[in-house]
Amino acid sequence: MNYTSIECASSTSEQFVPMSPAKTLKVYWLETKFEWLKTIRNPAFALPAILFPVIFYLFFGVLMNHGNVQAASYLLSTYGTFGVMGPALFSFGAALAVERGKGWLDIKEASPMPASAQIISRLIVSMIFSLLIIISLGIIGVFFGGVELSVFQGALLSVILVFGGLPFCLLGLALGMMLKAESAPAIVNVIYLPMAFLSGLWIPITMLPNFLQTFANFLPPYHLSQLALKVMQQDVGDSVFTHLLALTLFAVIFFVFALVAHKRKQN
Repeated sequence: MNYTSIECASSTSEQFVPMSPAKTLKVYWLETKFEWLKTIRNPAFALPAILFPVIFYLFFGVLMNHGNVQAASYLLSTYGTFGVMGPALFSFGAALAVERGKGWLDIKEASPMPASAQIISRLIVSMIFSLLIIISLGIIGVFFGGVELSVFQGALLSVILVFGGLPFCLLGLALGMMLKAESAPAIVNVIYLPMAFLSGLWIPITMLPNFLQTFANFLPPYHLSQLALKVMQQDVGDSVFTHLLALTLFAVIFFVFALVAHKRKQN
């Protein structure tokens, strides 16, 4: 064996040496840190993600329903659902498609970084944005809308909405793997806004025609908003198990779509 083959064998063996748990954790931390910095330095994403739900809630939930605490409480839950959908769909869907189109994901996949690091980092950043949105809506609802929200209710509502955003992250991941960079933002919006309206996030679901109320059961925002409305005791009455099961099924379906799209991208 010549020196060249020895060097190649040595470099190959070094390439597959697994990282220690401490180094792996540091990689996840750094990827999350830079994903966060990249996101907040992009005003085209960061500002609309937080301001749109807040402005809509301030206008429709507080100003147009001034003195109507029940409406303000209802819309706090539904606009909270609307708020967590945005970062999930656009961070994973539109942003991922753009980065994939520029070849940035190929560079990351060729690096020694664990493949899951870029997904976990986006998920954490999306959850942080969701929490900021929920806190902002809660402050407006309590101080300007007259919403009576205990500490336990506020914490429970936050947990439901933040972790309930997982199916939308997986939907965004599937879209980000399938869509082209040029069309991704428009297509995500076409999915995002009608799905929100048909799920009863902008007006009470009971005000929609009966066939649309039935159709809402096949949309994930409806089930998440109903879980959030249970905290306010304003849901339509289905069980918690029903909504959790539906969200779990949606998450599994979107995850399968993302895997299929990823495999097609590699072929």
